Amino acid sequence: MEKTWKPTVAGILAIIAGALQVIFGIVCATGVGFWAGIMGIGWLSAIFAPLIVFGIIAIVGGIYALLRKVWGLALAGSICAFFGPWFILGILSIIFVSLGKGEFE
Repeated sequence: MEKTWKPTVAGILAIIAGALQVIFGIVCATGVGFWAGIMGIGWLSAIFAPLIVFGIIAIVGGIYALLRKVWGLALAGSICAFFGPWFILGILSIIFVSLGKGEFE
């Protein structure tokens, strides 16, 4: 089957969204953790840990989409890219990975 642009775009979008999630999660966890620590509720920064994990999964899934390997992992990365204010990147990534399913090994 001929290679199209869909998995490539999906991978790029998932990587961008994942990077934003990781950066946002780290910044918020440290910022909230600092102020919450002053107030004695430092555990509050743990709320942002899932965002960091989802970001890492989105980056890995984006890489697999670029390589056109393991469609399920590419789709999982696209789904994880959905969480956050940049959800439109995740939606587009999910659509493009789904449309390019036939190109994966």
